[in-house]
Amino acid sequence: MKKKLPKDIKYESWSFGNTKEMADELAELVNCKIKTATTSAYELYEVGEHIPQVGEYNIILNGSEEPVCITQTKVVYIMPYHLITPEHAWHEGEGDRSYRYWREVHDRFFYEEYKLVGKIFYEQAPMLCEVFEKDLLNKFHFYLIE
Repeated sequence: MKKKLPKDIKYESWSFGNTKEMADELAELVNCKIKTATTSAYELYEVGEHIPQVGEYNIILNGSEEPVCITQTKVVYIMPYHLITPEHAWHEGEGDRSYRYWREVHDRFFYEEYKLVGKIFYEQAPMLCEVFEKDLLNKFHFYLIE
């Protein structure tokens, strides 16, 4: 039987991307401490939907919605898509970690995300950038294991 996290611990559980394969790949990058940042389209959050907050814990799920690891959010900021830095792209840990690679995959990803809600993606779109760190002590790991 799985135990529940203490009520005073703020956390969210979620997976990356929009496919099972992407969720699996990105969760593994986090688990290996390669991926330490992520970007989401700020204006696509729905009214009342949770916005990441500094200090909260995240249970990172794979594509089968199984917990892989726990992170803690360290930094959250909003900036236009076209101003996201190569440093942030590198911290996202994907592909060869270059800004060029990051732009190619994220251009496609955000184009599709905007299209799904009937909007057109644009270079100045506000993005929510998040930096996190894997919970190195795994102090909450026992809550994820049966």
